Amino acid sequence: MPATLDPNLAVGAILFVLGAIGVLTRRNLILIMLSAEMMLNGVALTLVTFSQMHGNNRGQIFTVFVLTVAACEAGLGLSLILALYHRTKTLDVNLWASIREPDISAPAPDAPSLTPPTDIRDYPRLTPSGGMPDLDGAERTLLADKNETRQTSLPA
Repeated sequence: MPATLDPNLAVGAILFVLGAIGVLTRRNLILIMLSAEMMLNGVALTLVTFSQMHGNNRGQIFTVFVLTVAACEAGLGLSLILALYHRTKTLDVNLWASIREPDISAPAPDAPSLTPPTDIRDYPRLTPSGGMPDLDGAERTLLADKNETRQTSLPA
């Protein structure tokens, strides 16, 4: 292995690690996107270095695809960030709880709750083919009334 390839691998690894640290520690979404781009550039540099080390151009060809995907990701990600910024007027990731589903409450950031939820909902279940659904009394009479009117309206 030539001595000139070791610094390239080291720079690629440093770029990837610094990008990963940025993704995990930043709160500003634009800085998170820049850190992800730095990770992709570290991977691209490593691919080119290994391609040169082995004497073929497959790593360089794959790097072109990686950089193309990175450009698409940057364009799409920045357009989503712009739309979210117009909605919330902030780029702080932690303050974007308003895009959460309306009936799901935000988790408490202080301490995790180990108690089971008290409001357990009984969601309807699909019945097997040919069976009657499991309904409560009011829904059962409603269904029976509809079936009687349907049967009486048919010609004999």
